[in-house]
Formats: sequence, C-alpha cells, structure tokens
Amino acid sequence: MSRKRLRAWLLRRWYDGGPVWFFIPLTALFIGLTAIRRWCYRRGIFTAVTLPAPVIVVGNITVGGTGKTPFVVWLAQVLQAQGYQPGIIARGYAGKSEHWPLLVTSATDPMLAGDEAVLLARRTHLPVMVGPDRVNAARCMLEKFPVNVIISDDGLQHYRMARLIDIIMLDGKRGFGNLWRLPAGPLRESTGRLNEADFVVCKTDSAAMASMPAGTAVMRLSLGSAIRLGDGRSVPLAEFSGRQVHAVAGIGHPQQFFEALGKYGLRVDGRALPDHAELSEADLTFDDEAPVLMTEKDAIKCCGLRLPRHWYVPASVEFTEEDAARILKSMLQQLMSQGVTPVNKH
Repeated sequence: MSRKRLRAWLLRRWYDGGPVWFFIPLTALFIGLTAIRRWCYRRGIFTAVTLPAPVIVVGNITVGGTGKTPFVVWLAQVLQAQGYQPGIIARGYAGKSEHWPLLVTSATDPMLAGDEAVLLARRTHLPVMVGPDRVNAARCMLEKFPVNVIISDDGLQHYRMARLIDIIMLDGKRGFGNLWRLPAGPLRESTGRLNEADFVVCKTDSAAMASMPAGTAVMRLSLGSAIRLGDGRSVPLAEFSGRQVHAVAGIGHPQQFFEALGKYGLRVDGRALPDHAELSEADLTFDDEAPVLMTEKDAIKCCGLRLPRHWYVPASVEFTEEDAARILKSMLQQLMSQGVTPVNKH
C-alpha cells in the first residue's frame, strides 16, 4: 500500500471507525513516553526555555484539519491592529531546506520551507521563521526583527518552549475521532489537555458544540472569492454557481473544502490529496474544460505550472463579536501582565 493510500485509510479509520487494533501496543508506548516527557518538564528535570518575548502557541490535540493556519493569520492581524509587532515561528513541515532556521518570505520556495509557512508569510507580511528547533527559530527571529509577540503555528507538544498562552484548535465536524491516541487513533494528547488551554477554538457549523468544553469559541471559515492563478483576477464564488467545477485539496480535511464550495451552488467534482502533498500537473489535469478550484495552500505550490483555468479560494476566519472580543481581551490582559505593550496603535 502506498503512503497516500495508507494515510487516507488511517484517517477514515480514525474518524469513522474503531481503533486500529494492531497499533494498540504502539499507542501504549506512545502514551507512556509522552507522559514521562511531560512529567519531566513539570518536575524541572527537563527545563523549558523562556524567550525574551511572550509566546502564543496555536496547536492541535488531533491530527490536522482544524483551521489552524487561517486562525494564525487572523490572530496575527488582530495583534497588529492593536499595535503589537508579532512574528511567526513554525516547524516548516515538509520543507526540505538543508539549513535551519530559515527565514520565509512570500517569494520563498515552498519546497524548502513548507507550504503553510509560505502562505503565512504571504498573508501576514510578517517575519516568519521555520525550523525543527522552534526555540532556535524564535531566537533567530528576535535577533533580526523588532518582534514583541511570538505566535507559534503548531508546537502545542513542544514543551521545551515556554509559552504564555495556549490555544487549542478543534474540528467540530470530526471531533475527537475514535478517542484513541496515536497511532491507533488521531489524538496527540488526551482530551483532558483542553482543560489546561487558555482558549479552545472549534471550527464548526454543526451541532458538535455539545461535546466541546464550556467557553469554546466557535470559528467559521468563509470563502468569498476565487482568484485566478494566471493573472490574479478575482471574482465572487457566486459567478460559478450552478456550474460544474473540479476541486483539488491537499489539506487536513479536503471534504470540508468541497462541501464549502457546494454551499455556493457549485457542482463539485472533488479530488482529495494528502495534506502537504507535492502537486504535479497530473494532479491538476482533467479531461474537460471545466474550471479547477483549489485551496490557497495548494496554490502556493503551483508556481511555474501552466494553469490557465485554475483558481484558488482563500479562506478567512469569522467569529461572533462576543467570542472575538473575549479572545482579544484575555490576550491583551495577559500580554500587558508581562509588560508587553503596543508599539503603534493602528
């Protein structure tokens, strides 16, 4: 079985079935090792590094597909609007750079830095530094830029890096899957970890909130326009209403992208690819002349490909005014408690 098929099978099993029984011994080992590691940090046997700027971690307790990247964009923009100078660090997942940490700009090759890091740099225009050692990446960024708040894209389990605020992202549609820990299920940590977070943010438009902790903020992803890869032309998604389109998604939960397009009246032929998949022309080629829509993260990897009828659809985050105000108020209080104040209020 290829890696693509194995991953697809595991995701279906984790979220739609019982545990993967032959992985249960490995799950027991995983639980034991992670518990020992966490205990060592709590007891001071392993020392967490406190950085000169406060760290806000945005992470998951489940595998992928929670809307973490668009939330990081929203969070960075909110902090900027309040006068702070945020910078972003990330793992650089799937990046193949030979030198870390790596400064990422909108022009960086996603093959080197990973698709999500380049997307963050393009959407926020902020310093983005990636590398397997997040502490080293953060230190390097602080040496080069006047950053006074660090946002860590993922890294919830990176306990070597001390943090001021933990934000845990959830997918309200898939929930916690079969409730088993990796690799028998999709959980990186137990659901009890939610009680330790400063905020829990759930991407949902369903009734799944009943199983979420009290105070969970509801986040929705909005798709408003499509942008053509060839010339940057932007049109409302409504222009595709009633038309047959092909849709390509190499993200954590492709079906949600296809369903979101369908809500705009598009007749969607979806092609799901593994998260962070390297795209080829074959992945983006179809036998007819119907438009091809993809996620913004996938479009990042299409530079150099001749794609005259291909469009990408950026996603933006929406909260109720109450949830947005609650998150912002608490964050600002915690930042000011550390003596971190706005530099330039926009």
